[in-house]
This record gives sequence, C-alpha cells and structure tokens, in this order.
Amino acid sequence: MTARLYLISPARIDHPSIFADELRAALDGGDVAAFQLRLKDVPDDAIARAADTLRPICQQRDTALIMNDRPDLAVKLDCDGVHVGQDDMPYAEARRIVGPNRQVGVTCKASRHLAMEAAEAGADYVAFGAFFPSTTKQVTSPASLEILEWWNELMEVPSVAIGGITVENCRPVVAAGADFLAVASGVWNYKEGPEAAVRAFNEIFSAHGQP
Repeated sequence: MTARLYLISPARIDHPSIFADELRAALDGGDVAAFQLRLKDVPDDAIARAADTLRPICQQRDTALIMNDRPDLAVKLDCDGVHVGQDDMPYAEARRIVGPNRQVGVTCKASRHLAMEAAEAGADYVAFGAFFPSTTKQVTSPASLEILEWWNELMEVPSVAIGGITVENCRPVVAAGADFLAVASGVWNYKEGPEAAVRAFNEIFSAHGQP
C-alpha cells in the first residue's frame, strides 16, 4: 500500500475563513486522506466555527475530517472521526461516544503494548511518534523506525507516523512502512506553500510505491 498524507491543522486558526483558502490550496495539491482539527485551549464555539467552515472543503475533496481529543464534538460537529491521546480517554469510551460508524484513532507514542491494546480493542488506526523533533509539541517519547517495520509486518490495522515529519526527512518513514504520515508545520510552513508541500509528499509516496 502506498503511504498517504494525514494533515493536521495549525495550532491556532484565528480566522477560519482565511485559513479555508490555505486548506483548499493544500488539498488541491494532491491526495490527502484526512485532516485533523487540532485546536488546544480554545473555546468550543471557536472549534465549532472552524469545523463548520472547513467541513465542506474536506467533504468536496473526499478528505476525512477528524476531531482531536473530543469525541463529543466529533459527533456534534458531524466529523468523520476522532483522535484520542493516552491522556484524553480510553479507546472504549471514545468509541461509545462516537458510535460504530466514525473512525477512532489512538496515540500510542513509542509503545508496542499500547498499540496492540488499541488494535485489539478495535481502533481504526494507531499513531506512533515522534520520529523527529516537532515544532508543534514537546517530544516526550521519541520513536524509532523499527516500530513501524514491526507493526507493518504483524498487523492489518493502519499506522500513522507523527512528529516533525517534512518533505525533506520523510523518506525513511515511508520506507519503514507507515500507512499515513501525519504532518502539520511540514505543510503549513513549507517554503513554497501548502499546495507545493502536498504535491511533493505525494510524489515521494508514488515514487516509493513503484515496483
């Protein structure tokens, strides 16, 4: 399977209508499997405004809209799924809230044990990382590429690699077997803009997928 891009929002979206143009440009750059709305320490109504503005853009381009941390808002704002960290709530609780038809992904950091638990419980994907120093969050548990190789050989549940991934450094992560690459600043801060970043990632993915 060729790797795909899992886009994560900037940490702040002060003006959703302005950011909407950036998101359109990014998604027009090529295939993006999912867009995670990850807004920390902002009121629910601000998250709702962002979700309502960005949801149609994702829907038009067949990109899943994933809510970070908040299963309740994922349901209320009609997102395609939710991503929960180890400190947010257990997988089973998130699943109970969103029901059977939305995706639930789980942060597993660098833990094989947590990943196995999440997969056996029914998670739609497991996220490993960080693989590189990240500009968006402090890295508490660096992950090695070996965990992706091990998972890829053993399990059917998709893996998401996260943490400081850029166009320049992503090739070893793709080669290790990650199904999705979660990228934030590597797209939004790309020197030639978000659209060029998405295009560059997809060119790397398809080149690796060639026989």
